[in-house]
Amino acid sequence: MNVSLILAAAVILAIIFIYNQLIRLRNLAREGWSGIDVQLKRRADLVPNLVSVVKAYASHEKALFEEVTRIRSEALRPHSVEEQGESEAALTQSLRKLLVVAEAYPELKANQNFLELQQELSSIENTLQKARRYYNGTVRELNTKIETFPQNLIAKLFSFHKEPFFSLSSEAERSTPEINL
Repeated sequence: MNVSLILAAAVILAIIFIYNQLIRLRNLAREGWSGIDVQLKRRADLVPNLVSVVKAYASHEKALFEEVTRIRSEALRPHSVEEQGESEAALTQSLRKLLVVAEAYPELKANQNFLELQQELSSIENTLQKARRYYNGTVRELNTKIETFPQNLIAKLFSFHKEPFFSLSSEAERSTPEINL
């Protein structure tokens, strides 16, 4: 009687412990996604200012400005993690095109507003990269717990599901940029 009672208590405590671990990791993953979301919003809010400064110097690039504005609007809509990755890759590509256009205008490259916006964009990208690593690390830990025994039994019992990683979809995004000095 005593042994079976102790064994039942140990099993219940193990279930509670595993359940609490899974809840903690799920909440950390949500927190990580929130951090990414904040940085993506900051970057999207910077785009109109960047476009308007470049537009003042390169007004004939109307199609590019419309493309950047359209992609920015798309990036601000709620998406799944996978769709957000694709949307953000498109925004990054369009911002690169915008910065390439800016390279052709020495007066623009010397413009204080443009330099500040470029610096802020760089800072946001660095913070965004850190947020992605935090989120993906937390998701990796959560998914590992969900897939390993005996946690997988508890995860299934309480309907925990694997979370998707926030990854870059294009090979260009994954490759190291070439810097010519």
